[in-house]
Amino acid sequence: MQLRTLRDDWADFGDESLLDVRMPDLPLRIEGTLAERIGRLRAELDARGLGFPLHFYLSDEWFTPDGATAIAIPFYMAHPRLHKLEESQMFEVEGGDEEWCMRILRHEAGHAIDNAYRLRLRRQRREVFGPPSTPYPEFYTPKPYSKSYVLHLDAWYAQSHPDEDFAETFAVWLTPNSEWRQRYTGWPAQRKLEYMDTLMESLRGTPPRVDNRDEIDALPHMRKTLRQHYRTKRRHYGVDYPNFYDRDLRKLFSDVADVSNPTAAQFISRIRRPVRKVVASWTGIYQYTIDQVLEDMIARCRELKLRLAVPEDQARQEFTVLLTVQTMNYLHSGGHRLFL
Repeated sequence: MQLRTLRDDWADFGDESLLDVRMPDLPLRIEGTLAERIGRLRAELDARGLGFPLHFYLSDEWFTPDGATAIAIPFYMAHPRLHKLEESQMFEVEGGDEEWCMRILRHEAGHAIDNAYRLRLRRQRREVFGPPSTPYPEFYTPKPYSKSYVLHLDAWYAQSHPDEDFAETFAVWLTPNSEWRQRYTGWPAQRKLEYMDTLMESLRGTPPRVDNRDEIDALPHMRKTLRQHYRTKRRHYGVDYPNFYDRDLRKLFSDVADVSNPTAAQFISRIRRPVRKVVASWTGIYQYTIDQVLEDMIARCRELKLRLAVPEDQARQEFTVLLTVQTMNYLHSGGHRLFL
């Protein structure tokens, strides 16, 4: 693919102009803060005696190609202007702060070491975590209170597939000062961590069986603009079935309240951003998905002509609970999407 020369001032473009930029034309490199975090991951692996080859490249999402020892990092991690665009389009930046970024890097390193040593071929690995041949689901329904899985990434990600369970368990094991022995005492997940500890000890100083640096969906080979990328991503994380909240909304708001009170639609719109962030932190669901539920609720409040009928502090607390319940219903109905 022929790359086009992007103006030197591209980082000063407004969102609308930036969205029309072709992704392969972005002049990006892994450097600065991102390179420092990768260096931190390498140091953690080296401290455990795990010096297997690990390659990093830029793509459109976080992932490790099947069978590869390469980790794809989303393009927005490579430049603050693209970080800002991601936030404006999706309301959050996956891996945007240091702690979140390191959690994801450790998780992806779990996939990479699995590939490097072909660990999924080992009988005990399959017995502990389940068969890697299990098809990846389009949706999964986690059990939030299960103690059979470690807790690392949001949305109980270890429960989505045996390979994700392996990568999440590796990430917890690798994390410095995680105190996993104390934290998971008595949990069925403790057996997975103890197996991981024994398995990784057996690999110390051992040459890997695979060094596959294939860059699947690398940024220079993308055939889309940023606008096309975000259109697809927003559709993926959107709400894909109709929701009806009439009963719950009528309990919280009223259609016979004093007309001097704010409308329910106005009230929800005003608290939309902070409440969305709180519910995302509680449930692990993407803020963009929660925002679609909020959009539906605001529209329905307008149609029902509902108004505030209780003090605003009380309404905010009760609405946050309502939104959390609806979001969890969405998750348990199979609406929680995996983007792998």
